Amino acid sequence: MTIKNVDFIGSWEHEHQCPKADKPEYAFIGRSNVGKSSLINMLTNRKSLARVSNTPGKTQTLNYFDVDGAWFLVDLPGYGYAKISKKMRDKWERMIEKFLMERRNLMCTFVLIDSRHDLQQIDLEFINWLGLRAIPFAIVYTKTDKLAKTQVEININQIRTSLLEYWEELPDQFVTSSEKAVGREEILHFIGDLNNKY
Repeated sequence: MTIKNVDFIGSWEHEHQCPKADKPEYAFIGRSNVGKSSLINMLTNRKSLARVSNTPGKTQTLNYFDVDGAWFLVDLPGYGYAKISKKMRDKWERMIEKFLMERRNLMCTFVLIDSRHDLQQIDLEFINWLGLRAIPFAIVYTKTDKLAKTQVEININQIRTSLLEYWEELPDQFVTSSEKAVGREEILHFIGDLNNKY
């Protein structure tokens, strides 16, 4: 898939405010500081489409991007960010849950997992939450350029083993590096295939 135009079309705090559900859309989510903004910029081949920050919790709304007039890319707030009030954290969780459960044109939610670490409990809980509600998702392993190739393989195998304690079969998975554009073509091809089924 070749991306020609990407337009930011708005940010909303509630699912019912989002654009008309008239084209396929893909959400991106993960723990704070997992590399989500960098991945979105890499996929769209834009340097600053999504804001990259060393400060977790920057994304606080449902951020919509129109890609070539054909599909929506949705940047969701990160989960697990502790340095906000419980009230705000609960608000984010409700916003995300309602979005994921009610957007009928949501083709896939890409759940980002940092390849440098063991599977975190909050990632496991979120993935299992998606599974229980039959929300389609794929797993994206990020920051693989920060480790030696053999260590990346070891870490990802450990994460998969941990997930398989709860899952009979895992969804599609992508190994990525935003720095080196690893995984870009695979994810875009995956999106293209789903677009054809919409």
